[in-house]
Amino acid sequence: MNLLSVEEVGKTFQDKAVFENISFGINQGQKIALIAKNGSGKTTLLKIVAGQISPDQGEVNQRKGLNVSFLAQEPNLDPSKTVEECILQSDNPILKIIARYESALLNPDDQEEYQAAFEAMDQHQAWDFETQYKQILFKLKLDQLHAKVEQLSGGQRKRIALCIALLEKPDLLILDEPTNHLDLEMIEWLESYFAKEKFTLLMVTHDRYFLERVCNEIIELDQGQLYTYKGNYSYYLEKREARVALEDVEAHKTKQTFKKELEWMRKQPKARTTKSKSRIEDFKRIKAKAHQRRQEHELQLEINMERLGTKIIELHSVGKSYGEKTLLDGFDYNFQRNDRVGIIGKNGTGKSTFLNLITGELKPDSGKIIWGETIKFGYYAQGGIEVKEGQKVIEVIREYGDFIPLKKGRKISAQQLLERFLFDRKKQYDLVEKLSGGERKRLYLCTVLIQNPNFLILDEPTNDLDIVTLNVLENFLLDFPGCLVVVSHDRYFMDKIVDHLFVFKGNAEIEDFPGNYTDYRVYENSQAKEEKTESKPKTSWKAPKAGSVLTYNEQKEFKRLEKEIEKLEEEKRGLEAQFTNPSLAADTITELSIDLSKLNNSIEEKTERWFELSSKND
Repeated sequence: MNLLSVEEVGKTFQDKAVFENISFGINQGQKIALIAKNGSGKTTLLKIVAGQISPDQGEVNQRKGLNVSFLAQEPNLDPSKTVEECILQSDNPILKIIARYESALLNPDDQEEYQAAFEAMDQHQAWDFETQYKQILFKLKLDQLHAKVEQLSGGQRKRIALCIALLEKPDLLILDEPTNHLDLEMIEWLESYFAKEKFTLLMVTHDRYFLERVCNEIIELDQGQLYTYKGNYSYYLEKREARVALEDVEAHKTKQTFKKELEWMRKQPKARTTKSKSRIEDFKRIKAKAHQRRQEHELQLEINMERLGTKIIELHSVGKSYGEKTLLDGFDYNFQRNDRVGIIGKNGTGKSTFLNLITGELKPDSGKIIWGETIKFGYYAQGGIEVKEGQKVIEVIREYGDFIPLKKGRKISAQQLLERFLFDRKKQYDLVEKLSGGERKRLYLCTVLIQNPNFLILDEPTNDLDIVTLNVLENFLLDFPGCLVVVSHDRYFMDKIVDHLFVFKGNAEIEDFPGNYTDYRVYENSQAKEEKTESKPKTSWKAPKAGSVLTYNEQKEFKRLEKEIEKLEEEKRGLEAQFTNPSLAADTITELSIDLSKLNNSIEEKTERWFELSSKND
């Protein structure tokens, strides 16, 4: 059943067409992702579909009585209201019935009100919804229901808006970067929630694992044209590559035709017949098509960073607290050359505090931090870039440097660096205030990189960046020869970039885990299963004890499992080694990720059975 149709829609800002003649439909049950470069008008298109703004041309037709809910990147909440008041403003009437019941529970003396509230819960079948409501509050960490919105962080406000959108149970849910400001645990919960709930979705997100696991259709806005792919992210990558290859072939043929027509044009006399005029018009169309170039840039940023000495950063028994909340306690670590550390953990566990400690912006309460003399930090912070009014893109970058040195004595100018990060020459002279949120983040990255750091710190670098820019950034980071510390909730990005993790668990507990995010999740899952199946934890494989109670067939199975698990883990190490190849294409990485996931599942299954048999020998 069709819910909504977008017909020949277009939008213009300041005499510049953002997009024109866009048409597509949304049917019940579809989970659609919109992919486009920053500045292509993704957010604008979402707002038009949601009815937040009107198109300059075309129209959006929706089914009568359609309930649409829109989650904006920057939610508009009343700062004077509490969290609970904002949530109860939702259009879902059952929420008000639940609120009445919760209030009655607080006043046990008023039996009449309690009875009326109880009966209303029964009448509207609100009990299951109450359970779901509390689950959403719990998963999104919205436990301070009486806190004022004005006292909350941007991330907390985004989670309130997400909670409201989910509880409205809309016919169509429109999401603009829903995973921004969510920690990894929340993102994984949201994935599973969308998998089991019958939502119809239209979303913009840069989270490629989220795209892979949630969406069943992808529409791509590329150079003003809309392309539809009936599948998930892996399918999109495969079919898009085929489309681009075909377009390249057609472009080559067009250019050959253009050359022939150009020769004919040069031979024509000044007085032309009607027939030749028609051919001239055809020539003009061919010329326009032949000169159309894809606005994509393969970046090869071989930055020649300043050399790192033997001493980089040493942390000795470092402690840091805020009031009664301890974030670090006796933390030790020595950074080595080429360290590639990912930092994960729930909000409020001390991740940003740790970054500010290692850069010297904060002082530890106890212990000491020693920095090497050769360190040159590049710090990409969540706050973004601050610009002066009326400042142009090129002027911002030149404040940090006029060029950046490359290997083999080469160098590129500030203009060339901006071009490599998808700012063409015309765009470089735009005012910064005209840039989209993602374009500002791209510009901020350039200001960090042009300073030629050898210790790079990235705090949530993937927020608001489009997938094209993410691939550009990943390719650069794979070649980056210095130390790298990344805080990110983008699992795809972390899996590709880092080789070990600091896991901030709260209460000053920080685990140093040797591996990437997927490795850690597999390890966590195996630990959880081990706790369920064993009374005593096992951290290594052991041969069956003497006096085994296993049957003959079970003993054979036990021995076979040991060999199979060893073989699978060897395959896993070989597969993981392939990820270090910086020339891997995006679709190859996706295929490898899928293979690795299957391999991990097989290892988990066989290991669980091994533990089950092993426990019989205790």
